[in-house]
Amino acid sequence: MLQYDKLSLNIPDTTKPRVVIIGGGFGGMNLAKSLRDTDVQVVLFDRQNYNGFWPLLYQVATAGLEADSIAEPFRKMFDDHKDFHFRMVRVNKIDPATKTVTTLIGDLRYDYLVIASGSKSNFFGNEQIQKYAFPLKTIPEALNIRSQLLQCFEQASITRDPAERQSLLNFVIAGAGPTGVEMAGSLAEMRKHVLPADYPGLDFSQMNIYVVEGLSKVLPPMSDEAGQKAQRYLEDLGVIVKLNTLVDSYDGETVTFKGGEQIKTQTLVWGAGVTGALIDGIPAESLERGRILVDPINRVQGLTDVFAIGDIAFMKTEKWPKGHPGVAQPAIQQGNHLAKNLRRMLKNEPTEPFEYFDKGSLAIVGRSRAVADLPGNIHLGGFIAWMAWLFVHIWYLVGFRSKLIVFSNWMYRLFTYQRGTRLIIRPFIRKDDKVANEIMLKNEVA
Repeated sequence: MLQYDKLSLNIPDTTKPRVVIIGGGFGGMNLAKSLRDTDVQVVLFDRQNYNGFWPLLYQVATAGLEADSIAEPFRKMFDDHKDFHFRMVRVNKIDPATKTVTTLIGDLRYDYLVIASGSKSNFFGNEQIQKYAFPLKTIPEALNIRSQLLQCFEQASITRDPAERQSLLNFVIAGAGPTGVEMAGSLAEMRKHVLPADYPGLDFSQMNIYVVEGLSKVLPPMSDEAGQKAQRYLEDLGVIVKLNTLVDSYDGETVTFKGGEQIKTQTLVWGAGVTGALIDGIPAESLERGRILVDPINRVQGLTDVFAIGDIAFMKTEKWPKGHPGVAQPAIQQGNHLAKNLRRMLKNEPTEPFEYFDKGSLAIVGRSRAVADLPGNIHLGGFIAWMAWLFVHIWYLVGFRSKLIVFSNWMYRLFTYQRGTRLIIRPFIRKDDKVANEIMLKNEVA
């Protein structure tokens, strides 16, 4: 058993200014990279030892990519950084008064603290949905979904109960944002090109894919043109789109909507909202709408030497009164810009306000089906948007190995429609599913 009193952060003392970064997502990673040649000590805390390319999580969940193809270890990424220290540990709280970060295995003082903890799934206080639904924010969650999908098909192929089979073949995705749309499109292409060959005894015309959205359009963050095209692409693929519909409850077997309609399903994928992954110690007056209020240089309002970037940061501007969109680009740009401002502070030079350059938004629905909102009020769809999506996602992957693996997988699928990772390596079983646990135990004994 792990004894925390015998562990230590083991961060060397330094006379350099110490920059502590909480979270190694797009914001934290780009900040650390941009500080590579700065005379500071950089300490990165994260609960996992890798940076993940989260826009491709849905492809891990639908057996299109292996998990390691969209992730890169922090220690490999910064192995040439002379004074970079990574610790895989959870930060419990911060104390701005003493400039201290508290973890399970010790405290660490900082000169500058950057909170880049990102976001987490928002279940809006519904504990039942949180217990039974499948969120898609991390690689372990994507692997849970992959196992669940494949287990449903395996069980559907051997059950004699038509009602049970139908519940196994009903898949509900809550939220028609990019995650929900891309997940639904990928699952629909599996249904058409992959699953009939894998399970010839199953009638996949009975497989239903639902996308449920509480608002009146698909892809709410994007333009009306993009939303309409994406909805048409989904419906062309046989996805059932239900707008102005909210999920009220889910008990692991039945999804119930606010209007009373119910769908029997064993899989509810939750992409209906996110909230900031907050850390204890941030004053209440520095919080708004589940995020951290920051000034134009990403400094936490009311605090000194504490900054927040990425999804967790809430910077109000005239153009973005509700804060910047929760996508990769604001986090990347804020990380790079904050590094420049930190260097200015070290030289006692004036800082410069952050200005977000909106490079546009992309979402893919399937092969040759994508939508793009580009600067200049340009809206693209179809093959051109699809090619743009492929190029952008390859470009922003971290590491040559990841770029090569993902590109190779996509080329393989382009010509064969196959997905090579249809493996149930780590079966998913709900803790309270006694029948499944008993079956799994018998299989292991056998």
